[in-house]
Amino acid sequence: MPGVLDVTGRLRVGLIVIGILLLLYLSTTIVPAGHVGVQDFFGRVSDRVLAPGINLVMPGTRVIKFSAQTRELKESAAVPTSEGLVVNLEVSLLFRLKPDAATRIYKTVGRRFEEVVVDPQLRSAMRDVTAEYEAKFLYSSSRELVAQNIFKHMQVALTPRGIEAEQVLLRAINLPPLLTAAIQEKLQAEQQAQRMRFVLDRERQEAERKRVEAQGIADFQSIVAKGISGELLKWKAIEVAHELAKSPNAKIIVLGDKSGLPIILSDK
Repeated sequence: MPGVLDVTGRLRVGLIVIGILLLLYLSTTIVPAGHVGVQDFFGRVSDRVLAPGINLVMPGTRVIKFSAQTRELKESAAVPTSEGLVVNLEVSLLFRLKPDAATRIYKTVGRRFEEVVVDPQLRSAMRDVTAEYEAKFLYSSSRELVAQNIFKHMQVALTPRGIEAEQVLLRAINLPPLLTAAIQEKLQAEQQAQRMRFVLDRERQEAERKRVEAQGIADFQSIVAKGISGELLKWKAIEVAHELAKSPNAKIIVLGDKSGLPIILSDK
């Protein structure tokens, strides 16, 4: 009998240990990094959001995990322009779920909030914004303004729901072939006109530089001419003759010609 009691006691202890381990297993959950957990206990949703890591929950609680990481949503749509044309626009939206809004999203929208809320709002914003612009703006450098306006629309639509829009990127814009050719020709004509204006401006600047240079030379010659007199020339000639007279080379200096300037004659 004592042996049977020992076996029974060990069995009970083993069952208790197994029960405790099973209870711990049912009471713990692991939330991956970059995610949050929402607790759903048979339809009653707790307001406490579970952080990444190991968390203790009431046994029987279902934990729904939501990603709080940045995600990319790609959307392609045929959208109208202000002149009534239809263009194909490809857009990427970078967004993320705010961790503290996970419970509210689960209650009001559900786990498929991206398909229910984000995607339709993006399609609507694309159509609303492009309808304000002409097709040529989508084809030129002004396309960044289109992306910024779509981003503002998404912020207004998603922020109240606890979803943060981070950035909108225009991946591609496909216009009708005839319109693309017409826009390219117009852009080339505008570039050619700008190039001609640049050439004309450069020629005008060069002409102005030459005019200023010529005026400067003329002013210099006028000033020099006014400063030179006959007496000054005679005096300079006498100084030169005086210096030459000191030279040992043979020469003849005649003073007093009609001009009043000395004449230097060499015997060589």
